[in-house]
Amino acid sequence: MPNDIDLIFSPLQQMYTVNEQTVEVCIYRLPDSGWTLEVVDQYNNSTIFDGEFESDQDAFDLFLCEIREHGIESFIGLAPGKVVH
Repeated sequence: MPNDIDLIFSPLQQMYTVNEQTVEVCIYRLPDSGWTLEVVDQYNNSTIFDGEFESDQDAFDLFLCEIREHGIESFIGLAPGKVVH
């Protein structure tokens, strides 16, 4: 079955590294919707922000704010097979 979803990707989408930890910043939207912000870590854990953004810049600015306030570690999940007790 073909995929009929025409996602539009922001030019602000990028890999972002702090202190040797890297996440992928994904900013995308459907043709008639607002922008979505998703951050994916090296273990393929995903953080998707609630709501839509008016602009891709608004989404990226929120990502940068979260990095300043909470650090990149807040986006890094557990490695596959790791269990928290």
